Amino acid sequence: MKTRLNITIEQNVLEKVKVYAIKKQISVSKLIEDYFESIIKANSKRKTLLDMVDKLDPDPSIVAESYNKESFYENKKGKYGF
Repeated sequence: MKTRLNITIEQNVLEKVKVYAIKKQISVSKLIEDYFESIIKANSKRKTLLDMVDKLDPDPSIVAESYNKESFYENKKGKYGF
């Protein structure tokens, strides 16, 4: 079901949008609807990707090794002579 939406924008922006809509042979309403749809889809994809990353479990051996300060400094000491 379609519903009415009233918006307030700068007049020069509206004029440019109307010209664009004519060139693309699409209504201004359809342009706005498509834009809103793209925002909704982009946000849902982004959220889904973040949810997937959050669900990943890191390998404990990699995590333990990567946070070992002493090992880090020993490695740099040998390499740079600290």
